[in-house]
Amino acid sequence: MDVGLLFQMLLAVIGAVVLYTFIGFVPGTDETSVLMPVTLAIVLAGVQPIIVLTFFIAAIITLNLMNAIPTALVGLPGGVMSTPMIEHALYLKERGLATTSIKKMATGSVIGTAVAIPISLLLANILAPFSDSVKAYAPLLFVFGAIFLSLIGKNKLLALLSIIPLGLLFQGLRYLYWGIGAVPQEKNVTVSFFLGITIGPLLVSLLGLLNKQNRDALPRHEISKIKLNKTDGKQASRHTFQTITKKEAGTSIVVSLLSNFLFFLSPVGLTILFGEAVANKEKDPVKKASMAITSMSALSHATYLSGVIIPLIALGIPLSPVAVGPANALFNAPPVFTLEHNLHHLLSRGEFVLSILFAGILASAITYFIAMTYARQMTAFVLKKIPHEAILGLFIGFILLLAYMDAGLINIFGVLLVGIVCGTLNKMGVNYGVQFMILYAAPWITTHLIFK
Repeated sequence: MDVGLLFQMLLAVIGAVVLYTFIGFVPGTDETSVLMPVTLAIVLAGVQPIIVLTFFIAAIITLNLMNAIPTALVGLPGGVMSTPMIEHALYLKERGLATTSIKKMATGSVIGTAVAIPISLLLANILAPFSDSVKAYAPLLFVFGAIFLSLIGKNKLLALLSIIPLGLLFQGLRYLYWGIGAVPQEKNVTVSFFLGITIGPLLVSLLGLLNKQNRDALPRHEISKIKLNKTDGKQASRHTFQTITKKEAGTSIVVSLLSNFLFFLSPVGLTILFGEAVANKEKDPVKKASMAITSMSALSHATYLSGVIIPLIALGIPLSPVAVGPANALFNAPPVFTLEHNLHHLLSRGEFVLSILFAGILASAITYFIAMTYARQMTAFVLKKIPHEAILGLFIGFILLLAYMDAGLINIFGVLLVGIVCGTLNKMGVNYGVQFMILYAAPWITTHLIFK
């Protein structure tokens, strides 16, 4: 390990912190849609594997904390993972405790990261000897994964019914591309379909605006006035673990620890399940809200980190909602990474540990300081100067560009088709995790379940 590589890792952490600090403050951005395309671009650019991993770990730590700041200050969720905190954060804000919310969220994020990294590394090493057995049944595991996530989702029956039709859609488009010569037979188009799934709900919402009746039926609101209370930045950044009680700290440690053993489940689901369970034990409303946001902040970091680290080190295939979602480019980004040749195969255990610890410690320290000191100023800047539509438009354009690079002009329309179908299903209750699992299970489904 030379100094030059460490310097590149440092730049990767700083780059991830800067980029996702601003993106995190933009309300309504989805973690998958902002993490996956950027990570994919870095992989395809030929960046060294250890640098890619360092960037991604720093990115998820930064994004998960920064997404929570607008929730505490203005009641707008920065991303999906901060949505469970809205009710509790608004309760504290109404009582003039927005600064307290930020402190507790920041401290909770540090706890979640500190617990998740060593436990995830330990679990990954325990599971590693069984990786060959697991990989042999990988296609079946994706099918069972789709069924399992369907059964714990909002619309169980529709999710189950969508498995075979979606498998036909994905595999049918692949056979179309092979048949017309858009891509060679040995190339399996996956990444651009994956990106189509991520922009699906947004795409359906935008296309719905083209319908005049739907557009006229939308509710009209007056211009929203958002008030940001002043905070004492110097005081906020002074005392790290004095911002939470011993009970909040202990509870956050326990739920973060437990979530690591359930890395194959939905991060949002685990955050709501454990966060609400521990918060409901508190009778005082302020203590209940404080417990909820502290534990949920810890959980959002712990679930994401364990969902990446364990499958990546132990298995090399994306067998968790996080791995098959935001972290997918670490496992499968042809032609650079495939399921048979990715970070799992390219990095040694020592390099994994170094990269994860380096990114985890540095990103946590920087984002903690930013959250404690500049949260109000950055929220005001983003809300005033950065249009929400510009961020979303940028990512849609970027995804369509990657679709063209993946399989030419026809694939842009293929991705639009995937986005419309999957976005519609998403709005009807078939979540991202189910759709991602079906994408990977499609070859097995069409080979074994569709009879001639």
